Amino acid sequence: MARLARLMVMALLVAGAGLWASTWWHEQAAPPPPGGVAIPGGVEIGGPFTLQAADGHTVTDTDFRGRFMLVYFGYTTCPDVCPTELQAVSAALALLGEKAARVTPVFITIDPERDTPGVIGDYTRLFDDRLVGLTGSADQIAAVAKRYRVYYARAESKTSPTYLMDHSSFLYLMGPDGAFRALIRPGSTPADIAALLRAQLGA
Repeated sequence: MARLARLMVMALLVAGAGLWASTWWHEQAAPPPPGGVAIPGGVEIGGPFTLQAADGHTVTDTDFRGRFMLVYFGYTTCPDVCPTELQAVSAALALLGEKAARVTPVFITIDPERDTPGVIGDYTRLFDDRLVGLTGSADQIAAVAKRYRVYYARAESKTSPTYLMDHSSFLYLMGPDGAFRALIRPGSTPADIAALLRAQLGA
């Protein structure tokens, strides 16, 4: 009987904790923009970074001030999700027409060991001439990934030249002031991305 009572108390505690967590999330999360993902209040995304462009010159976050920045983290030997997302970005910019001039798409590698500036440049040109590819040292990539809350990890042995990378696959829209504007879920269609961009460009 005492054991049953303890189990009932534990069940009530678990249920209460779940209800509190759910309430906290809904109270803290800002309403997502159309096509975007809600972010809990107080969560910061983005920030300063120093990386290398395809031509080898140093690029910082301040170089993009005055324009919207649509950021994607991936790697050039990614077999599926990266090319799919980058193709969607290119198609979305085409749907925007002249307004696309206010948006700079940015591809940041999470595999700097293989993705040198030259490799990045060759890769981004496959998708869109406007796509800016960025790489850097392992520490620089780790720092920018942390600021954007990006998950990535080598999926296979470090000794294998054909390793894959596990990584999150969101698009990050940053405003002309460098502040975070929207998180776009993986698998969004070009039309969805374009609609979100139009809403933000008109804000």
